[in-house]
Parts: sequence; structure tokens; C-alpha cells
Amino acid sequence: MIENSLVVVGAFLLDSLLGDPYTWPHPVKLIGNSIAFLDNFIQKNIKNKQVKYVAGLFLWLIIVLGTGLVTITLLKVATSIHPVIGLLVSLYLSYTTLAMKSLAFEGKKMIKVLKEGSLEEARKQVGMIVGRDTSELNKKEICQATIETIAENTNDGMIAPLFYLVIGGPVLGMMYKAVNTLDSMVGYKNKKHLEVGAVSAILDDVFSFIPARITWLLMMLLSFILPFDGRNAVKIGWRDRYNHKSPNSAFPEAVVAGALGIQLGGTHLYHGVEVYKPTIGENLKAVDYEDIVKTNQLLYETSFVALLIFSTIKFMVMGN
Repeated sequence: MIENSLVVVGAFLLDSLLGDPYTWPHPVKLIGNSIAFLDNFIQKNIKNKQVKYVAGLFLWLIIVLGTGLVTITLLKVATSIHPVIGLLVSLYLSYTTLAMKSLAFEGKKMIKVLKEGSLEEARKQVGMIVGRDTSELNKKEICQATIETIAENTNDGMIAPLFYLVIGGPVLGMMYKAVNTLDSMVGYKNKKHLEVGAVSAILDDVFSFIPARITWLLMMLLSFILPFDGRNAVKIGWRDRYNHKSPNSAFPEAVVAGALGIQLGGTHLYHGVEVYKPTIGENLKAVDYEDIVKTNQLLYETSFVALLIFSTIKFMVMGN
């Protein structure tokens, strides 16, 4: 429907202008609080490892299907009051699934701290956006961690939500955010969440599979248009696309590494557990905060082109 396409475009514009103001109500905060409550309940009351796997499945079903049901109910109630109110609620929910401006803003904050603050401040700042231990990172490693986060979340925070918004409107868009939030909260393979988070980690990989490859292709194309190394983006993007524990994360990271001529990845501590990850890219130049600026450029351009392509395809397929 043309209405859904306009809602997606409107959501993109709102995200571009407003980002995610900290004081505004946000559905993902509610999803996160619900996950934390159920996770704590499982951890306190279930000790058997095999049962925890089953509990993790029910956690996923309750959160993801519950998110879809709540979204459908909100839209129906709002539309029953007035179609315009229904449209506004649809627009707001769709807008909250996108994270382009807030993601870029985190990168800009990191640049400011690196330029003007202390190393300890930079470590604390990057610790707010990554899951790894940041207490001993140097400036180069802080830049690498920031770039990896922006690159990976170009898919998770923008291309994938846009993909699902275009396919299924705010209902599917919100359900994807629930899937991704579950993975970010319980999907780590540490002692606490190895069993409970197993289903969440696997299904996040499934839901992100197609969008990650779309992100990969768009980033490679745009590396030729932007003043980056397009040939190296294709070379490294192809060669290192599986150099990650996740079947999806290395796709955008490899293109960024190749386009900028830098090296990412490597072994890091995550929640007290050392996780081996192969390197991505080649160390053709020293990584610095200017590379964060360039990664933000790829985020903006990839998101905009994805919106154009997805909207055009939907318009052509729906015939209106």
C-alpha cells in the first residue's frame, strides 16, 4: 500500500531529524525491560541446563510474538479512534525502529572524546556502545571498536529494520527490533546466557541474514561513489565476509575495512570471556578518528539508498 510506503519514508525523515531523544518514551526500552524481567526469572528459578534451552525458546516467543500482538492492538485501537491517529501511531512506531542518527551521533561523541578528552573517558564512552571489555583499550582499539559497531549496526539499526518495515509495516518492524534486542541482551555465549540465549542468538542470525547481504552489496557499490577505495572494498568484502563468529556481522565490517584500508576484528573480552575473532581487512594505514567520520558517511549513504530501493520495489510490486 502507498500509505505504508509513505509511513516508512516519514519514519526515515523523523529519525534523520530527531534521532532517539533520551527522555522520549521508546518501545525498545519496554522490550528491554521485559527481557530483563523474564531473564531474571529464568535465572533464579531454573537451574537445569536443558530446561534453560527450552526456557530460552519460550522467552523468545513471548517477547517477539508479544511485541507483534501489542503493536497490532495499538494500531487497531488508534485507528478505531480516528484514522489519522492510527497513521500517527504507525509513523511513530516505525520511526522508533530506526537508529541512523543516534548511531552516527555516538560516533561523533566518540570523536570528540578522542580529540578533547582523556583515554579513560574514551574507554568509558566506547564501553556504552560495545559489549566487550574496554578497560585496557588504546586509542587505536577504541577507534576500531567504534567503527565495527557503526558498520555492524548499519545493518542491525537501519537496513534490516527498513527491510522489515517495507515488508510488513510497523508490526514486522517492531518484531525485528524485539529479535535484535533479545540477541543484544541474552545472545552472548557466556556462562549466564549460554543456554537461555541460544535460541535468541540463532534466530537473530536468521532474521538478519538477507538484510546483512543487502547492506554488504550497497556498501561495496557506494565505496566506488564515495571517495573511498572501491576495489579494495570489494576485495576485502568478499575475502573476509565470514571472518566473524556471526554469519552476518563480518559482511558490513569487511566492506568498511576494505574501503578505508584498515584492519578490524581480532580477539577481545566479552563479559569476562575471551572470544577469538579473526582479523578483518589489511593494516594499510593507522586507524584514527577520521575513519569514524568515513564510516558514518557509509552509514548515511547506505541507509538512504536502501530506502530508495526498498520503497521503489514495494511501489512497483504493489502496483500503486
